[in-house]
Amino acid sequence: MTYEAFHDGLRDTGFVLNHGAVEMPAVGFGTLFRDLATTTQAVKEALAAGFRHFDCAERYRNEAQVGVALKEVLETGKIRREELFITTKLWNTNHRPERVEPAFDASCQRLQVDYIDCYLIHTPFAFQPGDDQDPRDEQGNVIYDNDVTLIETWRVLERLVDEGRARSIGVSDITLEALKALVAVARIKPAVVQVESHPYLPEWELLEFCKEHGIIVLAFAPLGHGMQPNVLEDPVITGIARRLQKTPAQVALAWSVQRGVAFLTTSATPSHIRENIDISTLPFRAMVEIKQDITTRIRFNSVVETGVPGFIARKK
Repeated sequence: MTYEAFHDGLRDTGFVLNHGAVEMPAVGFGTLFRDLATTTQAVKEALAAGFRHFDCAERYRNEAQVGVALKEVLETGKIRREELFITTKLWNTNHRPERVEPAFDASCQRLQVDYIDCYLIHTPFAFQPGDDQDPRDEQGNVIYDNDVTLIETWRVLERLVDEGRARSIGVSDITLEALKALVAVARIKPAVVQVESHPYLPEWELLEFCKEHGIIVLAFAPLGHGMQPNVLEDPVITGIARRLQKTPAQVALAWSVQRGVAFLTTSATPSHIRENIDISTLPFRAMVEIKQDITTRIRFNSVVETGVPGFIARKK
């Protein structure tokens, strides 16, 4: 993909998915907020700033608040539903085949939409089915569900695609090994794989496999989630930002899109929302510097190992 220097459309990049001829905007807005009360206003601010790709989840417990914002904006007629790309996710407690469709329908109702652009399995780990999203035993250990396999859950997602209710499907928080196993047996291959990725966790091997199979990698925490060591304080990133008169965040996000990885950023602050979409193409030299000169390797979220989302607390 080449970009014209005089007309920089990096922020408008779309990646075509491997089924359904759907195009996913590379620039996405995540809806996991610490304060759920900020959800509706933040989504409206993101729509006003130009975001059209929204990442939701049953687990975030605020799909209804996202739905209110979407409905209000769609009713103005300024944005059409077809212009939006809405992702949501099946939570770990709903992996059993008979639970998938009711969970999908409930997400659609809360979001006030009649189809989902991309439906993801939130993690490959099945938890004990039920209404408790975080089932634990007396010792505080997660209660996993060993009576269902990932492919059994996946088969129901494939049916949702057949019925046109989910335009594409994928998986989140999965390792390369588990992804390879799923791709080998899936009738409809995952279109999207959402994982933690940033300059300190570039996931080059996973990205290469995904590109071979026409799977789009979607990065969460593309700025390192503000944790230590801080990606945005890395001397390579800050040096490029100074040269280009961009912010370190804009540099890291542009790097993501230019290497073919869609990203999600989350903020309830209007200035940050606008900053995160205002990206432009980095020179080739900057791309090489980020790849070769940044040697820090760190994962900030352990969800890929346990199925339990959570950024790892580290002593500063």
